[in-house]
Amino acid sequence: MRKETYEFQNSDMLNESWRIFRIMGEFVEGFDSMSYYKNAVSMFGSARTSEDHPCYKLAYETAKLLGENKYDIITGGGPGIMEAGNRGAFDANAESIGLCIELPFEQKTNPYVKEEIRFRYFFARKVMFLKYAKAVIIFPGGFGTMDEMFETLTLIQTKVLKRMPLIVMNSDYYTDLIEWIKKYMIGENYIDTEDLDLIKYAETPQETLNIINSFYNK
Repeated sequence: MRKETYEFQNSDMLNESWRIFRIMGEFVEGFDSMSYYKNAVSMFGSARTSEDHPCYKLAYETAKLLGENKYDIITGGGPGIMEAGNRGAFDANAESIGLCIELPFEQKTNPYVKEEIRFRYFFARKVMFLKYAKAVIIFPGGFGTMDEMFETLTLIQTKVLKRMPLIVMNSDYYTDLIEWIKKYMIGENYIDTEDLDLIKYAETPQETLNIINSFYNK
């Protein structure tokens, strides 16, 4: 093996080894920062939702009501639904946490985040969203929101994650998706009919609060 090739491969292996320490560091910082939150709700939805969109207003009012009822709010810390969630928590004087991700394009942390924790790795960030949440609320969104919703469902379905309310808001947006799940996933026996019971639906902030409170009062 030529010396230059050996040195390149050795350097590449060293960089991979150091990456492990960075990953560990993200978990350590996340666990250390998030362990204080015992009554939090994670909110997911599109970063592209504008301030004048009905879903932004719905997310804001939902987070505000939850904050007024002693729930803290966790979002991805960016714009859109994330900003609405943090803003509602901020105005309710609740804890407003932003789990921010480093992306190739700039995404600024919204001004309503009280505690910001930054991540390079999506998988480390996802752990923090779910490990410290007592409920998950899903608003309309794109690939990222779908990923977060289905990963949460998978973890609850397989009992890797303790069961908690997963609430879909603005169910019209998800109607075709749910019908597709019924027709193909259930139709082909890839999931059980009861698995759809893991999803709850709400159209108003009060309905969301009632679902969460009812679940834990039981």
